[in-house]
Formats: sequence, structure tokens, C-alpha cells
Amino acid sequence: MLRSLLATILLAASISHAQADLAPLPAQPPDVPWPTTEWPVGSLPPEMDSAAFSAAIADAFDKPAPGLGETRELVIIRGGRLIYERAAQGYSTNTRLVSWSMAKSITQALVGVAVAQGKINIDRPMGSPHWSPDDRRAQIPWRQWLQMTDGQRYLEIEAETIAESDASRKLFGPGRLDVASYCADLPLIHEPGTHWNYNSCGIVLTADALTRTIVPNPASPEQRRGAMLRWMNVSLFDVIGMKPQPEFDATGLLYGSALIYASARDFARFGLLYLRDGMWDGRRVLPEGWVDFARTHGTGTNADIYGAGWWLAPKEGSGRPYPIYVDTGPERDGFSAQGFEGQYTLVVPSKDLIVVRLGMTPEKDLRTGALKEWMGRVARTFPSVAHTPSAATE
Repeated sequence: MLRSLLATILLAASISHAQADLAPLPAQPPDVPWPTTEWPVGSLPPEMDSAAFSAAIADAFDKPAPGLGETRELVIIRGGRLIYERAAQGYSTNTRLVSWSMAKSITQALVGVAVAQGKINIDRPMGSPHWSPDDRRAQIPWRQWLQMTDGQRYLEIEAETIAESDASRKLFGPGRLDVASYCADLPLIHEPGTHWNYNSCGIVLTADALTRTIVPNPASPEQRRGAMLRWMNVSLFDVIGMKPQPEFDATGLLYGSALIYASARDFARFGLLYLRDGMWDGRRVLPEGWVDFARTHGTGTNADIYGAGWWLAPKEGSGRPYPIYVDTGPERDGFSAQGFEGQYTLVVPSKDLIVVRLGMTPEKDLRTGALKEWMGRVARTFPSVAHTPSAATE
């Protein structure tokens, strides 16, 4: 208990200077039940731009607009209620689909749970048995791995071919049987804490360190996988009613950076946990300040679009180093979990809104920006709401 309290105090102190720039997180309305088992249902608000909303839905489902690809599941939550859902033929909003990199946001949550349990201090070195104690990589704290300011050489977004992408190589090439070993071999090319680079391997190493913390001496890969899955279920997924299927490699390691299968309704529950500041039905699931850590820009001077496991809106412009900004309105307070081929869990505090889109948009279409523009179109049809900060639920 003392370690958990100390970790929470240190975390809150480390982000207190940034909180003034963050939009307040709304509380769950007292008359709205938590969706641990079933989503409470509401209706589209009369004050929204219904015509623009209908046009956006038609562009996704009825006659897909260029660049959007195939939208398979869409769920919209406002004020804690399910107000709209739709699925393409052959799917339902309870069909599990692959997260791809939205799993990184879930790994950030799992680390937060371990912090709350007093198992981890994110400002201490994360380390790995793959490195000697005097290896510079062994001194990098958990915080910088989660913020992707670790300084490791990793190539994915800017890879010109599948063959040169570290994402492909770790999942389907030489790293496929032992993903952590592959990732641990990548060298440093920047001083940690100074430069942001999208690094799926850094999250794999984070998942490996977390797994070693939870299951320190497994008897077998099967025992490691089973024990980690039980801990995740008891500590997070069962609490919020999420029923995902996480994937593990041959060593029993949770991939962490990808390959969690869950439905749009499940990802909406996960989004609600963050929209409600880590609270769930009167219980603090994530440490106080953990969601603000997720949505506070890291220390890499070359980037303004990433926090810790979540994509953020830049204070101005379209974002550095990539124009990935989803324009949800003038407040610029939206933050999102995003995955390959157009997976989104978009959270907008000023609108008390969550938009989950699962589907398949080819990479060439993603690069046009049409899908992120569509996500913004949907969000902007909803007005901002007056709300009570989520701290009132504690």
C-alpha cells in the first residue's frame, strides 16, 4: 500500500505542471449506469448537426467515399451512453477484430495498473535480461519507453518496403518466435528523452518487462502466458467488462504493441475508462494522474502528437513529425488509440464523446488522410457539453 501511494504521489507531481493545459475529464453522470455488463442506451442529441452526421455515416457504409476503405464496426458513446452503432454485413459491434497498434494504449493501461499495485515506478530503469547492467538501454526509465522517447533505432512508419520494416520483421520475420530478443538487439541512435520516434519494439520491451514483473519465474511459456492473462483479466478487463483476446508469442510473451482482438463495444469501454480519468463504478483502476500522463506530450523536441501510448492533438498546426491530427473541434482536446488499417478509439473530453471505428483501410488510402478527416467530421457534428470534472467521482 505504501509503495502504491508513493508511486501515485510521484506520478502526480511529475505531470502537475502540464495539467493546466489539459481539458478536464467529465464525470460519469450519476443517473447513467456503468457498462460493465451492458451499455446503457441513449439517443442522438437533438442539438447536433444531424445532416452532417448522416452524410458522414453514408460515406462510410452506404457508398464508401474514396480513401475510407471498409468500415466494419462503428460505436459512438456520449455521456456514458451508447447512442449510435452500426456494423457492416457479416459483422456486429460485438465481433472481435484486431487492434493492431491500439494495443499500445492497452499496454499503457496495464503498466498503470501495475503502478497502482505498487509493482512499478515508471521513473526507475525498466531494464531487460537481454542487456548487461552497464548497457545504456538498461538505464532508460519506463516513462521514456511509454512516451517513445527511448532513442532506439526502429523503422516502421517511414519504411519504404515491408522487407525493411521492423514491424514486419519482429512479427513475421526473424523475431516471430521471440519478439523481445529481436527488439532488444536494436541499438540506440539518440540520447533517451530527447527525440521521439514511433517504436513498436519499445512497447514490446515494455510488455516484456511488465510480464517479468507479474510472472517473474515461469515454469514454461504456457504457464507464463496463463498467469499473465489471469492478472490482466482480474486487474483490468473483468473490472470494466472488456472481453478481449490478447495474443502471445512462443515464449509466452504478451506482444503488447499489437494483436489484441476485441469488439467495438469493448474498445468503447476502454475509451470510457480513460474519459473517466481511470475510474470505474466508484473504483480507481488507473492511478490518479495516469490518464493525464497518457495525454501529455513527451519530451521529444521533434514531436507534438504523442503522449504515453496515445496520440494527441497538437496545440497548433497539423502535427509534427506527421500530420496525424484528428480535428474534433476548436478545443483540440481529442486523444486517440490508433492502429494499422484504420483502427480508432477516439476520446473527446469537451464533448463527453467516444468514437470507435474498426475496419480495413489500405495503407495507400490511410496516407491520403481521408479516414482521419472522416473521424473528425463525425466528432464535430456533436456539440461541446458542460460537465463536472471526473475527480468528483472519487
